[in-house]
Amino acid sequence: MDSILMAIDPVALKLGPITVRWYGIIIACGIIIAYFIGQREMVKRGFGEDLLKDLLIWAVPISILCARIYYVTFEWPYYAAHPGEIIQIWHGGIAIHGALIGAFVTAIIFAKKRGISFWKLADVLAPSIIIGQIVGRWGNFMNQEAYGSIVERSFLESLHLPNWIIEQMNVQGFYHHPTFLYESFWNLVGLLILLLLRKINLRRGEIFLTYIIWYSFGRFFIEGLRTDSLLIGNLRMAQIVSLVGLVVGVALIIYRRLKIKPIVHYKDE
Repeated sequence: MDSILMAIDPVALKLGPITVRWYGIIIACGIIIAYFIGQREMVKRGFGEDLLKDLLIWAVPISILCARIYYVTFEWPYYAAHPGEIIQIWHGGIAIHGALIGAFVTAIIFAKKRGISFWKLADVLAPSIIIGQIVGRWGNFMNQEAYGSIVERSFLESLHLPNWIIEQMNVQGFYHHPTFLYESFWNLVGLLILLLLRKINLRRGEIFLTYIIWYSFGRFFIEGLRTDSLLIGNLRMAQIVSLVGLVVGVALIIYRRLKIKPIVHYKDE
C-alpha cells in the first residue's frame, strides 16, 4: 500500500496525444467550486444571474495569462534559453500574484463598463477567490512544487499528516515543508473569517480588503520557507508583493472610513 501512495503520478490520464494532468484538473475544479459559491451570493446581493459568467469569460483567461507572464518574467534567464517552454503552462509555473493582479484589473474595468460598484462586486467574490486558492494549491502538491526547505520525516509525522502527503514531500530523497498545505490551511481559516464578516455586515469594500490583508500576511511568512521563490536580486518577490498588499489593504480601510461618505454596508443595495 505504501508503495502505491508514494507514487503519485502528476498525469491523470492520456487520451491519445492529449495528456491530462492533475494540476489542470484541480485548478479547473477550484474555478468551478468558486463559481457556484460566488453565483449564489451574487444573485442574493442583487446582481444579474449572468453577470458572473460574463466576468469569468474575461477574468479566467486573463488571470491565467497574467500568472504565466508574471512567472516567466522573473524566471527570464531560464526561459530565454528555453523559449519553447514558455507556453508549457501544463508543467506548472504560474504565479498566484500575477493571476490576482490580472483578475483585479479585469474586475475593475468590467465593473466600470457595466456601471456597477467594484467594491460591492469584490466583497461578494472575495470568498470565491480564496476558495480557488485553497483548492488550487493542491495542484502544486500533485506536481511536487511550491514546497519548502528540507525537514526530517519525523517533523512531518509530528504534524499528523497522512503518509501520502508525507511521501509526496519526499523530493529526490529529502523531505520538505509542505508549504502548499500551510497556505491552503491558512486560506481555509481566512475563508471562515470572510464568511463571518458577511454576517457582521461591514462597510462596503472591507471584506475584500480583509481578504487582501489576511492572504498577504500569511503568504509573507509562508514564502520565507519556500525554496522556489521568484527573486529580484536576493529579495523574494512574493514577500515584496505581500508587504505592499498588507500596507495598501490597511491604508485603504483607514482612508475609506475617514473619507468615504455616505457609509454603505455589505448588505446595502
